[in-house]
Amino acid sequence: MDGSSLYDRDFYAWANEQAALLRAGKLDAADIEHIAEEIESMGRREQRELLNRLRVLLRHLLVWTRLTSGQCGSWRSAITGDRKEIEYFLRESPSLAHKLDDLVAEAYLRARLDAVIRTGLDEATFPAECPWSFAGMMDESFWPDA
Repeated sequence: MDGSSLYDRDFYAWANEQAALLRAGKLDAADIEHIAEEIESMGRREQRELLNRLRVLLRHLLVWTRLTSGQCGSWRSAITGDRKEIEYFLRESPSLAHKLDDLVAEAYLRARLDAVIRTGLDEATFPAECPWSFAGMMDESFWPDA
C-alpha cells in the first residue's frame, strides 16, 4: 500500500468501517477528525441545497414578471412545485430558517443573472435586490406583477 489512509483511498469503505465502529461503541478506534469533517460537510451541503432551491424559485418569479408567455400553466406549476420543495426542505432542516435572509439575498443575485440569460433582457430590467420577503414569495396566493 502507499501508506495513505482508508479515508483517502476508498471513502465508501471508510464510511462503512466508521459506521460499524460507532455502532459497536468503539469510539477510540473511530476516525473522529474525519467523521467531524464529514458531518460539517453534510451541513454545508444542506445549506447549498436550500440556496439552489431558492435560486430556482426566484428565477421563476423574475421570469414570471417579465414574460407574459411565462405566465402559463406550466410556469405556475413550476413555481408551486418550487415552493413546496422549499417548504418540505425546511421541514427536514428547520435550523436553516435562521439563515433565510442571507440565503434569499444570495440566491436572488444568482437568480437575477439566470433571469437575464433566460429572458435576454438587460440586467437593469430586474431589481438589484430581492423585491419580495421570504414569506411573500412562499405564499401560494402570491403571483408577482411586472
